[in-house]
Amino acid sequence: MLFNLIRRNISTYAKPYIKLQLPCNGLLSPSSSLFTTTTSHSSNHDSFTATYLINSCGVSPESAILASKGLDLSKSPNSADSVLAFLKKQGFTKSQVSKLILSHPKLLLCDLENTLLPNFKILSSLGFSNDDLVGIVITRPRNILLGKFQAKALLSVSFLRTVLGSEDKVINAIKRFPQILTYDLQVYAAENIRMLLEIGVPDVRIKAMLSQQPRTFLTSADSFRKVVKDVKKLGFDPSKAKFIWAIHALRAMSKVTWNKKIELYKKWGWSKDEILMAFERNPGCMMASTDKIARILNFLVNTMGWERSYIIQSPIVICYSLEKRIIPRCLVYKYLAEKGLIKEKDDCCYTQSHWLAYSETSFVKWVVKRHEKEAPELLELYQKRFIKAKEL
Repeated sequence: MLFNLIRRNISTYAKPYIKLQLPCNGLLSPSSSLFTTTTSHSSNHDSFTATYLINSCGVSPESAILASKGLDLSKSPNSADSVLAFLKKQGFTKSQVSKLILSHPKLLLCDLENTLLPNFKILSSLGFSNDDLVGIVITRPRNILLGKFQAKALLSVSFLRTVLGSEDKVINAIKRFPQILTYDLQVYAAENIRMLLEIGVPDVRIKAMLSQQPRTFLTSADSFRKVVKDVKKLGFDPSKAKFIWAIHALRAMSKVTWNKKIELYKKWGWSKDEILMAFERNPGCMMASTDKIARILNFLVNTMGWERSYIIQSPIVICYSLEKRIIPRCLVYKYLAEKGLIKEKDDCCYTQSHWLAYSETSFVKWVVKRHEKEAPELLELYQKRFIKAKEL
């Protein structure tokens, strides 16, 4: 039993400084009687700090002025130099350092030996590549770099190893949601996992969700129980994969957002039963943003002439990228149809939905290259459209 394993006792890059001209109006000019000694002293600190941020961290003058508020580097420039040198050694690029410092300027004042270094050692010990490690830190720098999270992180990793039983799955869970290292999983996950096991959710599906979407479990048992109850009311079978994905979908949005999406589908002529039918077939159709849902429905219905019944039968189309997948492939269909290369008796909606389900490799092989003789220019046209979409 999976839950029996979940228990408490698991085991700089310094450059030549440039002078920063801080904005100053007449009332706060050095010659003004209102410009007190304290203000001048504070201004010097701000000026030094902003200049340091520009020269050593690659921050723009405007951003440097904002970031320097409440940060005084004039007393500890060597400490800041050490932090920057450390980040560079760990593989952070200049642009990544700039992003990191802008989001959390006080990182430059952190204790390198007692906070930064131990925290990085924990992440490195898990087997992350340098690129993965950098990505994780940038995602949640405050909790991972500034907080003393060693104890929680070790307990979190131990919990994940016990439940998932695979180092690769543990690493994947942390990459998917780095903040998981700052949670007490005995409080925020163990009870929720036990709850799912008791109602018949297979442990293999729980493990898969914990590895792919760990945030799904990170809530109080009372809140999680309410979501589970709602999903059961919708008719989902706990033994099926869609049950736990429905939980993920409902956990990912508020009631207000859910209702907005319901109303959006209704505006396109869907009944509530049809909406829930589509959700049961693929919960992802309710996880897309309202803007994405509206744009996809508009294109498929108004441009391509789809009946809503096809979208209800195959709601996964709402999960696809409009620019990178739906539009390029539907344009291929229109192009071939205009050339008479699509049989008139073919159901256009069925054919298009079938084409949309192909992987990129299969689509090129079985659709584009299949018509290479009749339409030799099709491959080039499709590739141009695909490349353009990737740049969006």
